[in-house]
Amino acid sequence: MSDTIGEWSWRGDTNRLIMMVEAEHILASLNGEWRLPDFGKLLDGLSLRRLTKALEGNDHSVTCELRLADGQIFQLAGAFIDENVARGVLVVQETRAALDEGPGPTLVPVFQPILSLNTGRVAGFEALARWPESRQRSRGSAARAFDDQALASNMLIHAAEALSTWTVLDGMEETFVQVNLTSRDLVDDTLVDLVTALISGHKLRQGALRLELTEQAALRDADRAVEVATALRDAGAALVLDDFGSGHSSFLWLAHLPADSLKIDADLIAQVGNPRVLTILESLNLLARRLEMKTTAEGVEELETLGVLREIGFSYVQGFALGLPMELAATLDYLRDRAPVA
Repeated sequence: MSDTIGEWSWRGDTNRLIMMVEAEHILASLNGEWRLPDFGKLLDGLSLRRLTKALEGNDHSVTCELRLADGQIFQLAGAFIDENVARGVLVVQETRAALDEGPGPTLVPVFQPILSLNTGRVAGFEALARWPESRQRSRGSAARAFDDQALASNMLIHAAEALSTWTVLDGMEETFVQVNLTSRDLVDDTLVDLVTALISGHKLRQGALRLELTEQAALRDADRAVEVATALRDAGAALVLDDFGSGHSSFLWLAHLPADSLKIDADLIAQVGNPRVLTILESLNLLARRLEMKTTAEGVEELETLGVLREIGFSYVQGFALGLPMELAATLDYLRDRAPVA
């Protein structure tokens, strides 16, 4: 029996590991942000070496079994989404068999709502991949944990099918769906053809299918990224720069990539009460407007911040305070029952 107990992320530039475990689980004491050496003090010696090797190795995927000093065993499973960032799920030992079989048949598509701050209503969804057993209580996303071409193709197909379901509903004709792309997707020769076929086959309007790309992933091959992004836009897709504000050369990148929207990094949104961060967010929104781009605040976990984000000028908001990721059937109930946010 699989048991996903939470999620994790790691940033190589700061050597920080973030653990997000369900509150009621016996391993909830692991919750928090850890320097790798400090986290290693909780593990037996072999586990720390195993973890360090997994995070600093050359493999794109990250699968590592860890043992705490008291003997409890759990596993990290995921992948690098760019050179310095890895994300994934935390599972207990029983999940090993499922991991060994590969993520393809196990992960299912779910959709997290994205709300318009102008209307207060659902404007679109982000398509994510989830383990069916996950209760999704942490704010991190396992969507990008498995950087696999077959998974990306499947998510695009599911996203296009979902759009066809939503856009026939009253008031949802302008709905969009966003799908994450990785550095590996950008070198997949079939990507543009697949997106073109989906837009044509489902008769999707221009920009309804939106593709998210992190700056770090694109910079692995900048020329290729611009070439593919231009072809995708010509095919009728829109491009969203994800995690904007966490990169090291984002402004130069804006001059070259034909992006339609910026998705502001959740770490900045979480600090909206900081006057300096507030000034940064206001400046980013002004820049986006001058470039005729939309902005999305991701990681919104408190409804109280909506007023500030609206005043700053954000176009859209997304986060657990507004809606958990849900399967397609549940999105129909969500759209029917949800009142506009104030």
